Amino acid sequence: MPTSMISRIRRVSENLHPVRRVSVGGLSADIDEELAPIVEVIWRLGLTTWTCCQNAGESNADWPEQLPHMAPVIASQVGWAYIDFPIDDGLAFLTALAQAGPRDAFYLRMTHWAAPDSWHVSARPMDRATFDQLCESQFELRLLLVRFPSYDRTEILRRLTAYEAGRLTPPGPIDRSSMAARHLA
Repeated sequence: MPTSMISRIRRVSENLHPVRRVSVGGLSADIDEELAPIVEVIWRLGLTTWTCCQNAGESNADWPEQLPHMAPVIASQVGWAYIDFPIDDGLAFLTALAQAGPRDAFYLRMTHWAAPDSWHVSARPMDRATFDQLCESQFELRLLLVRFPSYDRTEILRRLTAYEAGRLTPPGPIDRSSMAARHLA
C-alpha cells in the first residue's frame, strides 16, 4: 500500500474527542476528557501510559476508507476505550484494580476471556526496525494494550482512587454469577 494512503488516516495527534489537560509532576498531556481522571490517578501512582482513547471505534471510524479490511475491527471497537502502558506498568495497573475491589463481574471482565464484555489485554511485540529501518529486526515486548468497555470507566476510577488511598479489598472468592447461563441469555 502506498505510504500516502496511510498518511491520510488521522494522525494520533489529531484528536477526535474533546480533551482535558492533565498535569502530574513533570507529566502533562491533553487526554480524552472521559479518560482524563483515570490517567491522572494512574500518573499519581507513578505509572507510565503511552496512548489512550475513550472510544477507539469513533476515533478510527475513517480508517476503512483507506483500509477496507479494517471495517469489522473498527466496528467492534465502538464503545471500547483503551490505555496502553509499558508492560510492567500495565501489569501494575491491573493489579491495582484487582486489589481495590471485590472479585465480581468487573473483576471477571478484567481477568476471564469468556466473561461477557471481557477486556482485551495483549502484549504487543515491537520490532526495533519499525522505528529505524536501517536496524536489523529485533523484537521485544514493550507494550501492554488494555481495552475495556467504556461503561467500566467509573469503576476503574473508583478502584484506582481506593488503591491510591490504601483502601484495598481483602482476597476473597470470585463471584462467577455474571457468567451463569441466565445472565448470558
